[in-house]
Amino acid sequence: MKQVILDYRNGDIELVEVPAPALRPGGVLVRNVCSAVSVGTEKLMADLARKSLLGKARARPDLVRQVIAKARNEGILEAYRAAMARLDTPVPLGYSCAGHVLAVGQGVTAIREGDPVACFGSGYAAHAEVVWMPMNLCVAVPKGLDMASASLAGPGAIALHAVRLAEPTVGERVVVIGLGLLGLMAVQVLTAAGARVFGVDLSEQRLALARQLGADAAVLPGQGTAEQVQAWTRGRGADSVLVLASTDSAQPVELAAEVARDRAVVVVPGMVNLKLPRRTFYEKELRLVVSRSAGPGIYDTQYQEKGVDYPLSHVRWTAQRNMEEFLELVANGKVRLEPIITHRYSIDEALTAYDLVYKGGGHIGVVLSYPTSVEMTTRVRVGEEKRVVGEGKEKPSVGLVGAGLFAKTTLLPILKGMKDITRRSVATASGLSARHAAKKFGFQYCSSNYPELIEDADLDCVLIATRHHLHASMTVAALAKGKDVFLEKPLATTLEDLRQVAEAHRESKGRLMVGFNRRFSPFSVRARQALERRSGPLVLHCRVNAGSVPRESWVVDPVEGAGRVIGEVCHFVDLVQYLAGASPTQVYARTIQSKESASSEEENLAITLALEDGSVASITYVAMGDRAFPRERVEVFWESAVCAIDNFKSLTLVRSGKRSQMRRWNVDRGHRAELEAFFQMVRSGGPEPVPFEQYVKTTLTTFAIVESLKRGGPVEVDAAALGVPL
Repeated sequence: MKQVILDYRNGDIELVEVPAPALRPGGVLVRNVCSAVSVGTEKLMADLARKSLLGKARARPDLVRQVIAKARNEGILEAYRAAMARLDTPVPLGYSCAGHVLAVGQGVTAIREGDPVACFGSGYAAHAEVVWMPMNLCVAVPKGLDMASASLAGPGAIALHAVRLAEPTVGERVVVIGLGLLGLMAVQVLTAAGARVFGVDLSEQRLALARQLGADAAVLPGQGTAEQVQAWTRGRGADSVLVLASTDSAQPVELAAEVARDRAVVVVPGMVNLKLPRRTFYEKELRLVVSRSAGPGIYDTQYQEKGVDYPLSHVRWTAQRNMEEFLELVANGKVRLEPIITHRYSIDEALTAYDLVYKGGGHIGVVLSYPTSVEMTTRVRVGEEKRVVGEGKEKPSVGLVGAGLFAKTTLLPILKGMKDITRRSVATASGLSARHAAKKFGFQYCSSNYPELIEDADLDCVLIATRHHLHASMTVAALAKGKDVFLEKPLATTLEDLRQVAEAHRESKGRLMVGFNRRFSPFSVRARQALERRSGPLVLHCRVNAGSVPRESWVVDPVEGAGRVIGEVCHFVDLVQYLAGASPTQVYARTIQSKESASSEEENLAITLALEDGSVASITYVAMGDRAFPRERVEVFWESAVCAIDNFKSLTLVRSGKRSQMRRWNVDRGHRAELEAFFQMVRSGGPEPVPFEQYVKTTLTTFAIVESLKRGGPVEVDAAALGVPL
């Protein structure tokens, strides 16, 4: 299918062929009929993308600070790779569309196949022939309403939400500054609510349209604008002002303050400079409200991704309800969109449409239309496909499932540099990210259907780097096909999933390796060598300055990420096993309780592990530290010796008064070495580099840590008692 994307490196807009997105729970697949171009927002995005690296840095100093902190902690090379990966990721354009439902995902009950729906949301309602939409960002299209008008439900809801925040009553005087798409919609919504409207814009065409659509007056901004508003309001000033302009200038906000009456409200949905004239705001005691998109629910993961709606009694007008109401206003003739939709193009003419947006040409509402049918292709060829199985696996063919930031910054660059493998396929749910990864890193085809990738007879092995809750089911499916599997941690997020993976591993001829990379770091290998001649138990400590993650992140979601113990602490449990050469038998974990902290109980904790050889290990995992401080330190004490690994950039060994050191310029946590070990296993047909039993015990230990936090006491680690086959 076709989709419009923005190349964030240089600002180029492209129309590309990508796999259709996969159907996921909680949403629907929609075949687009029309989509609306956000002239202001999309142009600003492209303008930023067209800036030089220095220009981008000046525009986003917050991101520059993050890169500098990462460079200090991880090394310049790692920081550069992460920054370039983000810049190199194509951005899907579009945020409002309308079409017919092709398929309905699990958990969706209010939408049926074939229903006409209007959709909204950046990253969802894209300029593409088919989109996957969360159910809370879709609304039914009123009977008889054309799809071009319905495709404007998103910007209409934004305008409606801004009007609601102004709280106009019948007869109040409202000034609207900026009469583009949103401004002309707001004029009509205000008029329908019984308010009187005064418009301000730089375009005579838009001023004329505003008057035609219900504004009492509409004028060019200038020295006499404030006086004209004063005359229109009988010397009282505007009751409220909506700033719907899109500019880097602070003039619209300054004008808003000038024309507003005492204690008026200034609502700013537009992307404008908010350098406020403090004196005027103070003297008039003005209230500034920055309107957030289409209403409550936007940017809330629970609402958008999980489908958790807000109760009507608590939140009357959510984003979805605003969309519904706006379309009702259009269907009832209270809001007219025909005069606003100034340009229409087919999806094949999308680049022409964006040329118009850049060059100007009297555009206000720009709508793209799509073919009446679409081929639901889930596989798109990117490079030359060759059959490689049967060559003695000298160059094993590999398929990747999942292409998130970690895969793009770590796994894929390593795979691209390997000459003795065949990069065959990449599969992701969106299709667009699969195409980008396949094209950039030299794979033969991309797909949005991972079972199709696993079924590929020309594939020797599968790398799985998806969100955590999908690991077990995908691993079981790949092992069932006899594929060798490299699975990013964790192995499983529930005990039942672990049992299923263990059973599949026992029954399959395929072999499994889990991405516990730190045991493959040269620093860990050197420490293990130093420990080989010990005769008694050791004491080991891992300190992890992990940093906090946003509460809405999938990493801390109880289902998708399973929390930071199962998803991240597992790395250090495995490292303890490797260095000690012994598995945990009992765990005891405690966490802090703080009313001031927004952290979960799994983000700041101390863990004690009793090992089967009598050794003792502790893991201190904290999110409340400073990311500018080094992330990790490992210390091992035994028989008049100490070994310390600092952030996997250096190692210090002190034994019998003698000191030796090992250093690297950049962090080396063992990712390359672990992938080399995996492919050596695939090529040679040899045994798994890490015994499967150790993966099971690491996973069970993380489950025990979570249980210990709940109980407040020690928990035994026993695979047999839990029914997990080894």
